[in-house]
Amino acid sequence: MDAPTEEFHAFFDRYYADLSRLAYLLLGDSEGADDLAADALVAVWRRWDRVRATGDPLAHARGVVAGMARTRTRSLMRERRRIALFWSHRPDRIDDPDVPAVLDVRDALARLPLRKRACVVLRHAFDLSEKETARALGVSVGTVKSQTSRGIAELERLLAPDRRSARHAYEHHTYRAVRALRTEPAGRSSWWPTAST
Repeated sequence: MDAPTEEFHAFFDRYYADLSRLAYLLLGDSEGADDLAADALVAVWRRWDRVRATGDPLAHARGVVAGMARTRTRSLMRERRRIALFWSHRPDRIDDPDVPAVLDVRDALARLPLRKRACVVLRHAFDLSEKETARALGVSVGTVKSQTSRGIAELERLLAPDRRSARHAYEHHTYRAVRALRTEPAGRSSWWPTAST
């Protein structure tokens, strides 16, 4: 096996799970996320020499995942029946106090436009800086700032249990819930939605 091939295999082994998690948070579909991450890595492999020459192949791979997720989301938007079916499949809640918050925020994330969703996920679930997020998505730092801020504001509205509560209570719940996504397993767990859920 030659050196570039070995290097890509190491890259794949190290980052496939993270790219799959990113795809899941953008799509809200665990099975589709695995496929999308694999497709993105095939695309990265085809341009591996150029990708590794950038010095930041992970940022490039995240951008490919975000781009593919955007394309897939637009396609899904045209399929009204499938969208209706998706929204009717909410996973059951279980008693672990952290799990409902994660499920709620995943549902709320799925309702954000993709660019806002991508900014919120990369900034808060993946803990990327504004600059790293901008590089991954191919947008300006200013766009990342505005889209993240607007995305968090929308999540606050969607997650607020009582609109009479103080705004800082919404913010606390939102940031806590988004950051809880960091602890999700790379693969499916017993409470992730599946095709049969």
